[in-house]
Amino acid sequence: PFLAPLCLPRNHQHQRGMSDRTDRSRSPRGSQKVESDAKTLHDKSTPEQQQVDRILVVDFGSQVSHLICRRVREASVYCEMRSCLMTLDDVKSFAPTGIILSGGPHSVYDTDGPHLKKEVWEHLEGNKLPVLGICYGLQEMCHTLGGQVEAGVKREFGHAELTTKSSRLFKEIGKDVPVWMSHGDKVTKIPPGFHAIACTSSCEFAAVENTDRLMWGVQFHPEVTHTPCGAQIIKNFVRDICGCKGTWTMQDFAKRQAETILAKLGDKWCVGAVSGGVDSSVAASLVHTAVGSRFRPFLVDTGLLRKDEAKKVKERLEKHVPGMKLMVIDASEKFYSELNGVTEPETKRKIIGRLFIECFEQAVKEMELPHEKCMLLQGTLYPDVIESTSFRGPSTVIKSHHNVGGLPARMKMELLEPMRLLFKDEVRALGRQLGLPEESVMRHPFPGPGLGIRIIGEANKENATTLMAADDIYIQELRSTGHYDKIGQAFAVLLPTVKSVGVMGDHRTYENVCVLRAVTSTDFMTADWYDMPKDVLAKISNRIINEVKGINRVCYDVSS
Repeated sequence: PFLAPLCLPRNHQHQRGMSDRTDRSRSPRGSQKVESDAKTLHDKSTPEQQQVDRILVVDFGSQVSHLICRRVREASVYCEMRSCLMTLDDVKSFAPTGIILSGGPHSVYDTDGPHLKKEVWEHLEGNKLPVLGICYGLQEMCHTLGGQVEAGVKREFGHAELTTKSSRLFKEIGKDVPVWMSHGDKVTKIPPGFHAIACTSSCEFAAVENTDRLMWGVQFHPEVTHTPCGAQIIKNFVRDICGCKGTWTMQDFAKRQAETILAKLGDKWCVGAVSGGVDSSVAASLVHTAVGSRFRPFLVDTGLLRKDEAKKVKERLEKHVPGMKLMVIDASEKFYSELNGVTEPETKRKIIGRLFIECFEQAVKEMELPHEKCMLLQGTLYPDVIESTSFRGPSTVIKSHHNVGGLPARMKMELLEPMRLLFKDEVRALGRQLGLPEESVMRHPFPGPGLGIRIIGEANKENATTLMAADDIYIQELRSTGHYDKIGQAFAVLLPTVKSVGVMGDHRTYENVCVLRAVTSTDFMTADWYDMPKDVLAKISNRIINEVKGINRVCYDVSS
């Protein structure tokens, strides 16, 4: 578990889960005990720990399990995700108000199919914790409790029309609604005491419930945007059925996290590398708000940033975060020198990472701060945490880490990760709460190695300058045409190793190809290419070819 346990009296958990049947006013002594416990923990716990209402999402390996967490958070209820291999102690330490079982690629009757431990099921039933099973989660529930799951004669992948019956789960949901299905197996017999509350043309038990046992299940995926009523269904479960009050807000998080940071830092200093991206900017603003001048931010100008990035970031942060002083280290010539002649992407990443660490050590040395009295700010987000803790387990190494998490052991700095349990949209909301301008809050992500990995070839000064100019024109046009905020990430790529023959005026040219990329993404874990209007692409291409020396061809990437 990422968090120390927030231990609440078990009877209080019952009351939250059965709010429709239990009058809390009849147990004043128990209520006083809860308030006392919460007050005792307030000064030393994190904002997440202080959330009495909390949903546990159990991951069975679905590619979209993280979306369940996002939908719960959108309902202003705190939640976290754990692997289905979790132990009973894991569940008890988290002390959830309710449980959501995710989908997954397995079959419940496979010999290696994942299942909740028997003692976990007994705990959920014995403590009357509301449970919602989604897709595989529904099948796991029915399979475990005496129902039957079989391979479907007709598989359902894609849109389906759902016909619902009266149920608290479908509050404010129409009778006939579109949903997104993705399953081969299906429930053919429901456990004793359950009854169907929805069906499709090929799925008799598209949704089931047992209100006495506080269990619900759906075969479709309410967490994806392809199920328009899905967010409402999840909200009905966490707010109405589980009785969560919806107290998870960025306003409350900002206040409590500032208190937590101040307490954790003690008499130490905090140093942090700022890139100008939304994550580092929000993290820096949050820590500065908490500890003021004891936070020492710096920015390394690698020569591989966006055009005039170092100057703009310094001006923007110092203007909107009163009292912040950002140290800028110009190390561009050092980076160009070490990258001279290097074309292999992974080698470039490692060189850039090593040089960044050297610059980091230089920055700390110039600040004259002892390593043992410093904490290191890092902008880790929840998708990074999910990546290493899901049922699927840690991913294979797609790319080496380039952030300062790889500092040498001799520096002995403890990490400060104030946003490690937030999603990107929550980070943006937090930035607005802290007073950062929309330009900072809505900035597209930018990789640590910067333009070094967007130049397919040698990342020298000439290529970097060329790409900076093209990328700057691209972003300018996206902003002026109103497309920038509709896109999750947009950038230009230079292909100096691919020369293109062209004719400009009366002259034949033999120059570089520039590739434009733009994707849409709500969670930055999946993405699809952005359908850019042709007239916008035409103008961007025309400007780049006419204004950037060295580029005579522009392409648009439509791969997903």
